[in-house]
Amino acid sequence: MVKKTLSKETKNPGINAFLQKVAATRSIKPATKRGRLLFAMDATASREPTWDHACQLQNEMFSASNELGGLEVQLCYFRGFKEFDHTAWLVDTDALGRHMASVHCLGGHTQIERVLRHAISETQRQKINAVVFVGDCCEENIDDVCSVAGQLGVLGVPLFVFQEGNDPHARQVFRHMATLSQGAYCHFDSGSAQQLRDLMGAVAAYAAGGRKALENYSEQRGNNLLQLSQQLPKT
Repeated sequence: MVKKTLSKETKNPGINAFLQKVAATRSIKPATKRGRLLFAMDATASREPTWDHACQLQNEMFSASNELGGLEVQLCYFRGFKEFDHTAWLVDTDALGRHMASVHCLGGHTQIERVLRHAISETQRQKINAVVFVGDCCEENIDDVCSVAGQLGVLGVPLFVFQEGNDPHARQVFRHMATLSQGAYCHFDSGSAQQLRDLMGAVAAYAAGGRKALENYSEQRGNNLLQLSQQLPKT
């Protein structure tokens, strides 16, 4: 079988850039331990039309890590009036799915800074390999949010930020969050379901087994995920 190379590209330059950054980041997980991934979601009312779809994608995302020893995953979300919640660290994909299925969207303001501060607290207890955040807007001060994202970068915890929709302020904040944490940003919409599955699966593979696992996953998928090599720093 001929191996696919990093020279292949998708038709979406934003996807290419995101994939390149993921693969270029360094692995911070000891080989003898499971990877740890914090999966954070905006569950405010604007996300309601796509929430069920996100729940389905989550199961596919974490199945990508099973062959690599799996992941410990913590789901957290915000919604309503200052409501913020999170699960314990879980290794059972079915349990994660049940938790997500029990959450319903509720109107309220974003609490992204709170998510990031929670990630800092968690990684200070035990190292987190990556944080995934999925959202569509940001109603918070950009400097406050980005300051905390930078602290995650100092701690070696990259943020993989997925933006739904086209809110320009959110795009600005999310890009800065990714850059300051030495992570990656990607936009998606209702027409990019397969790309989103592949992107999330790639992040799960990276968190579970580092760059080598990411490359193996990309080859197995038979697509262009090997483009994941340059958005993140190579140090």
